[in-house]
Amino acid sequence: MKTPKWFLKRNVIAWALTPLSLFYLMGSKFVFNMRKKREYISRRPIICFGNILSGGVGKTPIVRNVAKYFDAPVVMRGYKKSKETAGIGDEAKMLSNDNILVHVGNRKSNLILLNKQKSNTPIIMDDGFQNSAIKKDISVLVFDEAIGFGNGFLLPAGPLREKKNALLRADAIIVIKRKHAQPDFSLPINIPVFYAKNTEVCPYDKNTSVIAFAGIGYPEKFFDNVPCKIVEKIPFPDHYQYGDEDIKKLIDLAKKKNAKLLTTEKDWVRLPKWAQKEIKFSALQTEIESKFYDWLKGKVNEINSKKN
Repeated sequence: MKTPKWFLKRNVIAWALTPLSLFYLMGSKFVFNMRKKREYISRRPIICFGNILSGGVGKTPIVRNVAKYFDAPVVMRGYKKSKETAGIGDEAKMLSNDNILVHVGNRKSNLILLNKQKSNTPIIMDDGFQNSAIKKDISVLVFDEAIGFGNGFLLPAGPLREKKNALLRADAIIVIKRKHAQPDFSLPINIPVFYAKNTEVCPYDKNTSVIAFAGIGYPEKFFDNVPCKIVEKIPFPDHYQYGDEDIKKLIDLAKKKNAKLLTTEKDWVRLPKWAQKEIKFSALQTEIESKFYDWLKGKVNEINSKKN
């Protein structure tokens, strides 16, 4: 589904849905406490990259960078699997395309499998901050500065999965810097905060007209940051599964406007094979400040010395 407009700015709909947020909060707390009773403890350090917002904050590129840094495997659910993404999901396909070992499916089962190996290399968990069935040794929350806490309401009235005080369970926070930050976006002072920068790389000449389309949580982030000559922006629902008819309509529109088609890498891996030859994606380069890696390496070494 498309991210509701009220997720970023409170309106009548958001206020009308706030009673349902109470039921969501009660249900999620019940599930969290029940799962906690069956908590799995890993021999190898687990670094969890999560968020307290419902999607779209740019977590996967962070996971990719850290997995490469440690040469570590990644465990994840593999959301929205399809034949285009080799049955593992778009985010998992993106990571595997970078030669990262990705284990998709039941995270606990995959952790048990990875713990049978002799390696002490950390295991990266993509998402799962709310999953109390697995003990995380290091939890890192990711935020996009332009989104912040959204409208500040819990689902379904807003994008928050948990109340803001859930940040206190985190060991660190990574904030993706933007030109314009949410004015009321403030973080706890007693948790280390590190910064990252995203740079979109346009695969076309700067004078080439482009029709940009994206099916991600907040497509405007992509549209606003691609350094291309965009003549039309077409948003799709998050994790949208493109069919042949969708692609043909986009190609016809591009011909009519004498433009090229451009999308995100996450969208590109969901395209049919024949369409990937016709459409290019904007490569997203993410740079996390070096202080974060120093901090994280120190934490992993400390955990390994205790566990082994």
